[in-house]
Amino acid sequence: MTTSETATKYRPTLGWLINDTIAVAKRHILKITRVPESLFFALIQPVMFVLLFAFVFGGAITLNGNGASAAADYREYLIPGIFAQTVMFAVASITVGITEDANRGIMDRFRSLPMRPGAVLGGHTLASLFQNILVLIILSITGLLVGWRIRSSVADALLGYLLLATFAYAMTWIGAWIGLHMPSPEVAGTAGLAWIFPLTFASNVFTPIATMPSWLQPIALWNPVSCLALACRKLFGNPIPVFENSGHSFPEVHAVQMAFAYALIFLAIFAPLAVRAFKTRNVGGLKA
Repeated sequence: MTTSETATKYRPTLGWLINDTIAVAKRHILKITRVPESLFFALIQPVMFVLLFAFVFGGAITLNGNGASAAADYREYLIPGIFAQTVMFAVASITVGITEDANRGIMDRFRSLPMRPGAVLGGHTLASLFQNILVLIILSITGLLVGWRIRSSVADALLGYLLLATFAYAMTWIGAWIGLHMPSPEVAGTAGLAWIFPLTFASNVFTPIATMPSWLQPIALWNPVSCLALACRKLFGNPIPVFENSGHSFPEVHAVQMAFAYALIFLAIFAPLAVRAFKTRNVGGLKA
C-alpha cells in the first residue's frame, strides 16, 4: 500500500468532508466569477422587483394610512417580503446548475473520486449560499436607497439576516434534490420555479393577508414564505398591518420561531434525500 493510499484510508471522516466541501465550493465560486453574466442577472432581478412594486404598484396598496406616509410605510413593508422572495428563488439557479453538471458528467467524475458524497452537494450549496448573500447585500443597499430602514436593535437585525441565510441554505438543498431528478437544464429551470410562484404570491410578501379571500387566508398564514416575511419585518422593526399582528393565530405570534423551524425541517429532510439521489444517479440520470 502506498503512502497516499494509506493517508486516504485513514483520513478523518469529518476533516475529509470539510476539506472536500470547501474544494467543491471554491470550484463553483470560481465558475461564478468566470461567468459574471449569471451573477449580474441574479443580482438585478430582485432589484427590479423592488423598483416595480415600490414605485409602480405600491401606490395602489395601503397599510395603516394614506398619502406619502402610507407609501413610505409600504416600502418598508415590502423590502422584507422581497428578501423572503429572493431566498425562495434561490432554488432555481442551483436546480439548473446541478442538472447541467449531472448531464455533462461532472457529477459522475466527482463520484469516481475518493471524496465524501455529501461534500459534492455541500460545496455546491455553499457556493450558492455565497451568491445569495451577495444578492441580499445588494438588495439591502437598494432598499436603503428607496426608503427602507432597519428600526430594531443590532442583535435583532443580525438575527434577521441569519434567518435569511439559514432559509436560503435550506432552499438550495431542495433545489439540489430537484435538480438531480431532472432530465435537462431546460426542464430543471421550469421545475425549479413552477412551485415557487404560487407559494410566493399566496403570501404576505407583496400584500397584507387580510386583502385575500377568506378561504385563502389560513393557507397564506401558514405559508413558509409568509412566516419568513413576517419574521423579517419583526426582526427589522418594519411596519406590520394591525390585522396581521393581532395575535389571534400561531404563525403571527411565533413567526420567527416558525421560520427557523421551517428552514431546519427542510434542511433535515432534503439534505439526506439529495445526497442519496446523488449516490444513486448514473450518467443517464436514472436511478441505479
